[in-house]
Amino acid sequence: MPAGEHATVTDESLVACVRSGDTVAYGSLMERYMARMQRYIRKFLFGHEDAEDIAQEVFTKAYVHLNQFDASRSFSTWLYRIAHNECINAIKRKQREPIPFFDPDTLFPHPVARETPRDHVERVELRMLVETSLEQLAPKYREPVVLYYFEERSYREIADIMRIPVATVGVRLARARTLLAAAHVRDAAGHP
Repeated sequence: MPAGEHATVTDESLVACVRSGDTVAYGSLMERYMARMQRYIRKFLFGHEDAEDIAQEVFTKAYVHLNQFDASRSFSTWLYRIAHNECINAIKRKQREPIPFFDPDTLFPHPVARETPRDHVERVELRMLVETSLEQLAPKYREPVVLYYFEERSYREIADIMRIPVATVGVRLARARTLLAAAHVRDAAGHP
């Protein structure tokens, strides 16, 4: 398939082309997702200077493991999952922020959180607040915020990427909003 034709083809069709030996098709997938992956990685690993290197590693791993991709699922969600794993590995390597082994958000049942029309309005309002306070969130809250508000992933996609229940996504987003609001109030009042 000529390179120009890749622009109108679905991700899953491009994956099929790559599996058939069309390496140009993989370049098209990289063009589609490189900027998104770098943005996601930079926001998730706030202040981490290796976002570009980590994004390259994501694409290398995706290419190496492309035969494991289930074409009945979303390629972008699969790619974000690989990026999630690479970010967690980067945090562990740098030991900048501990990853807790006991996570009450996933162990205790929560009612299923549903997305509502209000979520869209909140998404816009919170996006501005998040930009200034993102680094104050622990990774387990920062990641779903980045995926939801900046990468515009659904609760289901976030659950698939993070390998947590959908209800946990809602709980973490709610807690993150509370933490961000508290940080905003503290900052507005001039308190450290």
